[in-house]
Amino acid sequence: MWYYLIALFVIALDQLTKWIVVQKMEYGESITVIENFFYITSHRNRGAAWGILEGKMWFFYLITIIVIGAIIVYIQKLGKKEARLKVALAFMLGGAIGNFIDRVVRKEVVDFIDTYIFSYNYPIFNIADSALVIGVILVCVFTLFDGKKESK
Repeated sequence: MWYYLIALFVIALDQLTKWIVVQKMEYGESITVIENFFYITSHRNRGAAWGILEGKMWFFYLITIIVIGAIIVYIQKLGKKEARLKVALAFMLGGAIGNFIDRVVRKEVVDFIDTYIFSYNYPIFNIADSALVIGVILVCVFTLFDGKKESK
């Protein structure tokens, strides 16, 4: 059950940070946190990562509902021994729901984390996106390590 609390925390943090950005910043406004590395930039995205499939909201609604359902079913089916995997799935669930709320309520996703990595301006993202990536990475790592344990 506490896995859902992790997802709820991710959703709350995501929605709070997006609300602050929408309320306190103009679209396109940027605040320097660390020069040439990290900025808070008010941005909107009507598509998926890097703006792909812009304007295809029906597609995002459908896919997100399927993904959320699949994650919930998978969390429920996992045994007590798979606690680490459940945590990873909780991050993914919170991230998926966070961006889903934006798509339903705002018809766009609020992004604001703007980073430059070795002079490359990485696409602007948000807490929900971060949680999704962390969850996917954890699933991959746990699957890899569990696979190595089983092969021994």
